[in-house]
Amino acid sequence: MLKLSTKGRYGLRAIVDLAVHQQQGAVSISSIAMRQSLSEHYLEQLMSKLKKAGLICSVRGAQGGYILAKEPSEISVGDILRALEGDLVPVACAAITGVDGSCSGEHTCVTKYVWQQINESINQTVDHIFLDKLIAESRKKQLESGEKQNCPI
Repeated sequence: MLKLSTKGRYGLRAIVDLAVHQQQGAVSISSIAMRQSLSEHYLEQLMSKLKKAGLICSVRGAQGGYILAKEPSEISVGDILRALEGDLVPVACAAITGVDGSCSGEHTCVTKYVWQQINESINQTVDHIFLDKLIAESRKKQLESGEKQNCPI
């Protein structure tokens, strides 16, 4: 079963929080950690991965923190999850991962069709949800609740 780890789940929450709050400038890890009830130390690790993937940039100084490296409409959930989790394949199948010759039954295996279809569906879904949509959803939820958002996104 494909199951995202806390890296993917918390990292997605963190980058949405960053995107929602970066209008005022760079967003600190401590402010994201507080709003999302996450460990600052763990967030530092996640932000490092997102920075390495070119999705966010760090800003030094007294008003330092993180900002998006691209427009929210250019960052997909797939980009974020792959930066944090790696491949999003549902099963370890050579036919999906493209590892040549590592499966002796590759040419006769019927189930690889199922795994390929699931893999394509997962990737298509996460690659067509962009950060700007999640920002809009977050703001909508905030308005509906009539409160500042202090719960996990």
